[in-house]
Amino acid sequence: EIAKNVKPSDRGEVEITSVNEEYLKRGKLKVELLGRGMAWLDTGTHEGLLEAANFIETVQKRQSLYIACLEEISYLKGYIDDEQLLKTAEELKKTDYGQYLFNLVNR
Repeated sequence: EIAKNVKPSDRGEVEITSVNEEYLKRGKLKVELLGRGMAWLDTGTHEGLLEAANFIETVQKRQSLYIACLEEISYLKGYIDDEQLLKTAEELKKTDYGQYLFNLVNR
């Protein structure tokens, strides 16, 4: 409801800050500090989107981990089992992403 009613800023963008401010006004804002290893990436401009993409690429290559791999998150939380993960991996077996999923089961 709140996000639907946010008006674009002077830059012509819908700002997450506007949503946060409205929750604060209503006394319903809940905040969690981003801890070590967390980053907020502003992708509101072409330049910001490119910077974010380059950052993600660098982290993934250097750490050999995918950021926000939904299948991995689901698997580690027990929402999907080996069989379900392997089914998805099989569908993507010709890609690096598919190989990454196969390796999750074999850890």
